[in-house]
Order: sequence, then structure tokens, then C-alpha cells
Amino acid sequence: MKIKLLFFALIVFSVSLNAGKTTKIVILHTNDTHSQVEPLGSNDMGGYARRMGVINQIRSEEKNVLLLDAGDFLQGTPYFNFYGGRVEGTALKMMGYDAVTLGNHEFDNGIDSLVNVLKTAKIDVVNTNFDFSNTPLQPLVQPYKIIKRGGVKIGVFGLGVNLNGLAFQKNFAGLTLKEPIASALQTSDYLKKTLKCDLVICLSHLGVSSLDSTPTDYDLAAASTNIDVIIGGHSHKMLVNETAQNALGKPVVIAQMGKSGQNLGRIDLTLEKKPKK
Repeated sequence: MKIKLLFFALIVFSVSLNAGKTTKIVILHTNDTHSQVEPLGSNDMGGYARRMGVINQIRSEEKNVLLLDAGDFLQGTPYFNFYGGRVEGTALKMMGYDAVTLGNHEFDNGIDSLVNVLKTAKIDVVNTNFDFSNTPLQPLVQPYKIIKRGGVKIGVFGLGVNLNGLAFQKNFAGLTLKEPIASALQTSDYLKKTLKCDLVICLSHLGVSSLDSTPTDYDLAAASTNIDVIIGGHSHKMLVNETAQNALGKPVVIAQMGKSGQNLGRIDLTLEKKPKK
């Protein structure tokens, strides 16, 4: 029985830290786990218990660890059909996710059901392009979260896919969908320029491919100037060692870990002090 741990190491960022120091940040990430509580398939991979074991092992070995999810942690097995997300919410809480965003399948049972799941999970949910003002989700979802690890200030924000055609209208009634790229640029600029974050991470459920004009993670990277890492979902793709150029020609990491929780992504970032001018 196993869970694959896929990772890569990058030294790509120069930030203001204490003189002479470098800081290693380890980002663990999942997406589209789809209520896969137990190991899956002939390879017997994944499962909540095994994932938690790997996460705890890495936390014991590394000082500055983030655990993030890019959405669609609900729907896909009888656990969701019978228990409505309570199992998944409890597991996210026990694993200690630092932040998650919402995918389209989080709305499969409607907003009231999702409210109950998030109250069970008691985790931080981020989304910047859905306006929840007229829904009971308003107090449970924030546009971004600030996390500090090893003296590094990290801004994490979320993006959701257009729900039209992916969820019943009644299941997201009252929610206003905003254009994702514009929302992401506004939030990332605010995090980097106003709040002075050293590192900005987007949890995106846009996906990396589209059959229409729906924007993708590649479009987001190309338009951005202040996003460093995009943890993606929705497309069920395996993206490791993937980068794209932003609007300034600088690299943006784009990562995605397939589906069903068979893989746990790991990104090792070493952040160095900016040289004095």
C-alpha cells in the first residue's frame, strides 16, 4: 500500500529576509481528491490514512510546511452520497490543511450542505472571484489568507471555475461569479504590493485546458506579475516541474496532482535574501 510523493526543488525567489539567511518552504498540495477515503485501484494507492501519515512524516522532518488543496475534495464515492461531506470535512481538519479553495463539486448538494461541511472542517477557505455576500457562505470563505513560515510572509488566495453548466443553478443561488483573471490580478497585486507578501500562491480550480474561452491556469500565469505559484485542479492532470512565463517574463510554477488523492504534491522553495543595491 502506498501513496506517491512527487516533488521538485526550485531556487527561484529573492525576498527580504534576515541578512545572510535562506529559508526553505515546503508546499504539500492536493486537488480533486473526490471523497476518495480509501486506497484506490489495482496499485492500492492513496487513501486518507496514508496521506495523513506521509504529511505527518514530512512535518516531522521539515520546519516550514504548508498544506493546501485546490478544490473538488467532495463527491465521487459513496462516502459523500451517504454522509454528505462530513467524513471529508473531518479528515481535512485532522490533516491540518492550511487553506483550501472550492471546486465545482463542492456545490453538488447545494450551499446549505456545503456550509455544514465547512463548519465541520473548521479550515480556512479562500476564493477571490465568487461573491458570497448574499449566501450563508459569506462568513466561511475569505478572499485570501496570510501565513507566516520561517520569517516568510505568504499570501494564499483562491479562484473558482465558472459554475454555469457544471452545477445546478439552484445549488449556487445567490452567488455572484466574477471574472477570474481580473480578480486574481487585483488580489495578487494587493498581496504583493500593499501587504508586502514575500510569496504569493494561487489555489486555482480553473484547470489547464478549456474547450471554450474559459481562462486556464496558463492564461492566469501569462497575465500575472505577482503570482509565484499556481496550485491547480479541475483538469485531473499530472503537472510536475511545470513553469510558465508571467507578463514580465519571470517563471510561475504550475502544479497539479491528477485526481483521487493517489498523489501528494511537494514543492520545495528556497528563498534567498535580496542583494543590496
